[in-house]
Amino acid sequence: MGEDQSISKRMRDKIDSKEGRQKYEIRLAIVEPVFGNIKALKRLNRLTLRTKEKVNIQWGLYCTIHNIEKIANYGSM
Repeated sequence: MGEDQSISKRMRDKIDSKEGRQKYEIRLAIVEPVFGNIKALKRLNRLTLRTKEKVNIQWGLYCTIHNIEKIANYGSM
């Protein structure tokens, strides 16, 4: 348990640094909205298939749908 706390503390310290905050802001702007879109708008709150291969295929399909929608909506805003 002590090791887990030290890992968490190191991560907190890393994020709280000036460089860490800049990187985290970029991540929030780039990565997090994708997962939010897939979870909220596509209603993927759990994968329904079993085995790693099938889960990877299902996740890939959702990501493909997300990317196709981005392409279709490009320039419409």
